Amino acid sequence: MKHWFASLSKRPEVPAIRLVALISAWFLLFLNCSFWRFVWERTEIAHFSDVLFLLSVPLVIFTILYLAVSLLLVPYIGKPILIILLIISGGTNYLMYEFGVFIDVDMIRNTFQTHPGEVKDLISLRGVLWLMLGGILPAMLLAWVKIRFRPFVKEATGRLARCGILLLCLLLLAPFVYKGYSSFCRNNRQFRRLINPQNYLYATFRYFQQEAQGQRKFTKLDDNAHLTPEAANSKKVFVLVLGETARAMNFATNGYERDTNPKLKQQDIVNFKNVLAAGTSTAVSVPSIFSFKPAKNFDASDAKYTENLLDLLQQTGYQVLWKENDNGCKGVCNRVPTIEMDLQDERFCNGSYCQDEILLQDLEKYIRQSDGSVFIVLHTIGSHGPTYYLRYPPEFKRFTPTCDTKEIQTCTQEQIRNTYDNTILYTDYIAASVIEILKKFPQYETGMMYVSDHGESLGEKGLYLHGLPYFIAPHEQTDVPMIIWLNNAMQKADHINYACLKKKAAEDAFSHDYIAHSLLSLMGVESVVYDKTFDFFDGCRTAPISGKRQ
Repeated sequence: MKHWFASLSKRPEVPAIRLVALISAWFLLFLNCSFWRFVWERTEIAHFSDVLFLLSVPLVIFTILYLAVSLLLVPYIGKPILIILLIISGGTNYLMYEFGVFIDVDMIRNTFQTHPGEVKDLISLRGVLWLMLGGILPAMLLAWVKIRFRPFVKEATGRLARCGILLLCLLLLAPFVYKGYSSFCRNNRQFRRLINPQNYLYATFRYFQQEAQGQRKFTKLDDNAHLTPEAANSKKVFVLVLGETARAMNFATNGYERDTNPKLKQQDIVNFKNVLAAGTSTAVSVPSIFSFKPAKNFDASDAKYTENLLDLLQQTGYQVLWKENDNGCKGVCNRVPTIEMDLQDERFCNGSYCQDEILLQDLEKYIRQSDGSVFIVLHTIGSHGPTYYLRYPPEFKRFTPTCDTKEIQTCTQEQIRNTYDNTILYTDYIAASVIEILKKFPQYETGMMYVSDHGESLGEKGLYLHGLPYFIAPHEQTDVPMIIWLNNAMQKADHINYACLKKKAAEDAFSHDYIAHSLLSLMGVESVVYDKTFDFFDGCRTAPISGKRQ
């Protein structure tokens, strides 16, 4: 027995040149599951050349991995680096395969800006098993073995020789598979975002590169922005309910067959039926919503170094307040008063998250005690997944059976849809409750706007959650609900033809690009940043707005 334990404790030696091949093969075969599924699903086998293309892909990926590992596996630092890569890749492999995630710069930005509660929601037994088997166990094995390096010249020439053989094979194969690669890469540019670990290494490098470029002087938008005489002599109260992960197709106001908006449908709302989000993640969409730049020219890193809609409103005299119940304001609220929700409030919270009803607490009191015009943002947690079942109180569990687990990929489509629809039903209650509070102030010009930051995939085409690169994202992730309600006083003060606005909202196409300009106009702020082509009220005013605006 003693001899057996002694032999077990003896660490085996593995030649470095052999370990390079073993690690490359592990990444190829076990840590790129999502990539292989993607290639298989998008390759039609009609000719022998298609078979040859499929057979050559593993050789190409193995060659890339072999070259990379050959450079990394050096004495002293190679083992720790590869151990870290194995563990991270085990986690990314699970996320990509189970949720259809593509890893790019925006996904890395989301990772660095994520809330601990979001990470907790993604931790499950299934995920832990993927991480253990794919990443942690091979990393432990790598840490255990001894690596035997030959003298430098022999080690280097041996690796170069093997790399040369692999590259030569590719060169000989190239004339026969070139057309297949050309067609596949042209039609499936997103495939590189699935190759582990190249995807997250490159995306992380680009993220820090963008952040470094963003370390610049703070930019003010317009020192001369000011209120129109009418706005300066009246009290406006506006509440922007910033939704999370709500998709347009599940709103009854947009024609959804289920009555997910029973309370909003009882209000005199304007429903925008065709609205595109600026991005598929909160880190991109939220800063873009408050920016005056169109999404195509917007960089999320600008938020920390550039003023936005809230800055101009505060500068011109508005009492601005941001109430936070999601994953932070992404730099938008850095310069305005902000209230974080108390996670220990047992009426609405579980210690990690709060249900959105907490945002309504003291809202009426705050409006009553305010001295001048008020602009309030309620940043909701809305329909944030994968724990949809935690986003609403029991009384809103109308659609059943539900998916009461974070492992949503194990639930049926019906269960996921039911649970998600219950979150929309609760969102309907929150938005309608804001309107009811505002109705208590008929003496003021009041209004409410609801808009979601992005949509959500619920298993359609094997995709879950959100965050896909925008150019390949399905409409479930890009089409968002947007609703506005204005009381009679605000309609009259801003000369808005409500019937015209309803018709325009139902027929025309809009995007997040319109929000900052439209709200700046509605709040009566004159500024050089205003562009009426992005004002959805323009064309539905019965009289010109006073003052000169560009």
